[in-house]
Amino acid sequence: MAITERQNLILDKIIEEYITLAEPVSSQGLEKKYDFGISPATIRIEMQKLADAGFVFQPHTSAGRVPTDKGYRFYVDNLLGKGFLEEKYDLEIENLIEKEMGDTIKFLRSLTKSLAATSSNLALSYLYDEKVLWKEGWEDLLQEPEFRERKIISNFAEVIKSFEEEIEDLKINSGLKVYIGKENPFPKAKEFSIIVSRCHLPKKEDYNPPTALPAKGGAPVILAILGPKRMTYERNICSLNYLTRFLERF
Repeated sequence: MAITERQNLILDKIIEEYITLAEPVSSQGLEKKYDFGISPATIRIEMQKLADAGFVFQPHTSAGRVPTDKGYRFYVDNLLGKGFLEEKYDLEIENLIEKEMGDTIKFLRSLTKSLAATSSNLALSYLYDEKVLWKEGWEDLLQEPEFRERKIISNFAEVIKSFEEEIEDLKINSGLKVYIGKENPFPKAKEFSIIVSRCHLPKKEDYNPPTALPAKGGAPVILAILGPKRMTYERNICSLNYLTRFLERF
């Protein structure tokens, strides 16, 4: 369903505020923080239209609005269409390659830690050739308010288990995929999002920064970020996309 440019802007701000605050977003809060050039009453009307269209919902009568899976998907698809994906944020991939590319295991472990630190979510990497999987980022992830509930922690553990068991069956041939809530191919994953890509590690002899040689078929890996649906999609998508494209250059 198409929405107006104004509704799109309001939806973006609802999602960005919810990602930051982890609380339902009210029309009053939006009106105080952003200049939409419309009255508070019109903001309320537009938010109700977004709710009627299924992009946001109201958890209870007196609350503000919270994004739905449909709202997140619309937001993420817009991000993917903006051509912003070359930002690398705090990834120090060049330094890691220089220091550790001679040891594939050490390199991939450090790479996973860097991705976890940048995303503040759980980062996973899977090395096909050796059937080895690393997980980093539990400490930051468990600080998120969603994980105050024991059931959420239990469900997330089930998602991780399913991901590990089925990782080689994921249809990820190239590029980057984003699974949001019920889109996830795993049970008990409706509260979480997964961003995942597949690429090849560069061989040490192929790494030559000035020339950026084409890929020569290094070890295949899967890289992923897992966390609550209220994750910072722009940063996480950018980081994983940058990392994948950088590695595929060699």
